[in-house]
Amino acid sequence: MSVVFRTHVSMLLFLLAELWPAQSGLSGLMASMAVAVAASVVATAALLLAAVAARTSGPLTPTRIRTAIRDRELRTAFLAQRDPDARGRRRPRAPGRSVLTAA
Repeated sequence: MSVVFRTHVSMLLFLLAELWPAQSGLSGLMASMAVAVAASVVATAALLLAAVAARTSGPLTPTRIRTAIRDRELRTAFLAQRDPDARGRRRPRAPGRSVLTAA
């Protein structure tokens, strides 16, 4: 969902939660039920919009899949692999007896 849509939905829920129950003569339970129903309606509408958008976008072509994989590969950053046998590197110490430092 876009940022604008989420902002509008959050503002609508804020207005429903804060302003509308305070100005109406509803009890606290009825006001909270009204806000819960409104939130459920908004969530259902968002799910339906997502389902419709997924159905109307059409199947993915192999070209789009390859492009997405290539773009992800270009964005992925890997740490440089260290070669312990490279020139100038000391060999790691072999595990052995622990050295007594204090008697």
